[in-house]
This record gives sequence, C-alpha cells and structure tokens, in this order.
Amino acid sequence: MSANGDLIPLGMAVLTISDTRDESTDSSGQYLVAALGAAGHHLIDKQIVKDDVYQIRATVSAWIANPRIEAILLTGGTGFSGRDSTPEAVAVLFDKVIDGFGEVFRSVSLQEIGSSTIQSRAIAGLANNTVIFCMPGSTGACKTAWQSIICEQLDSRHSPCNFVGVLKARRGGGL
Repeated sequence: MSANGDLIPLGMAVLTISDTRDESTDSSGQYLVAALGAAGHHLIDKQIVKDDVYQIRATVSAWIANPRIEAILLTGGTGFSGRDSTPEAVAVLFDKVIDGFGEVFRSVSLQEIGSSTIQSRAIAGLANNTVIFCMPGSTGACKTAWQSIICEQLDSRHSPCNFVGVLKARRGGGL
C-alpha cells in the first residue's frame, strides 16, 4: 500500500499480437489502453506486431530495457493455433514467472467460457523490474484479466499485496 493511500501510477505499454488487426480493428488493445488510463496509469507506448516470436521478443525486450515502462500488457497469441507464439516469445525473458496469473485467469474464465478456458496459455512474469501480463486476444478475455486480476495487482492501494511495491523497491524508488 502506498504510504499516503494515493495511487502510485505506473508507466505502461500495450502490445497487440495479430496477423490481421490494425489500429482501427484492435479492440482488445484499445480496451487495455482505456482501462489503464482510467485506473490512473500512464501509457508510454502501444504497438501491434505480427504473431512472430522474434518480432514479439524484440518489442518486449526493448520495453523491458526502458526504465519508464514498469508494466507491459500483451494481448493475443496465447492460444493453440499454428502461429500463436506469445508464451514462447516472452517466457524466456522472465527473471521470475508469476504462476498464479495463468491459474487465476483460467479459474475466473471458467465461469465465463466453460472448459474452453483450457485453451488459454495466459502467462505472466517479471523481467528487469518490469511486470508482464500475456492475455488472450479477445476483448472479453482482456476485460476478464484486467478487471479480475491485473487492475488490483497494479494498484498501489491494493492489499495485502500488489506488484507496485515490488517494482518500486527493485528500482530503488521504495514506497
């Protein structure tokens, strides 16, 4: 929790992974941008890249190295179709895996889409003091992940714990 009870805003980036979407059709990315803004965070960058391991990895790596970006939200490429490669692209970059994210996401999603949730390979982790959440590409899945998990975990006022304290402490900012 922040010392004075005020939100500590984070610098964030949004990456949409898609072979077909552009800015006009990227409803999941647009949702995440609006949601993080409404929550009081700052958008540092937003991009759309093809579902290609190396394009995804290059973009995320650059953001991990950017000290202004403390959280990265990825949407798309977490399923089982032939080109879905977000977990393979991003997991190798993690210093620590946040196992609970995928578990909780699938648990919440089970109530919404039933057994189809087993086809989600949603993952999260920490890399270079940056928290990274990889979600399915549907806007509904992004809403589920944001509203049920991510929003609270990126809110410095959420207790008993959240990732803001971890990120700020590791960057030397403390709370």
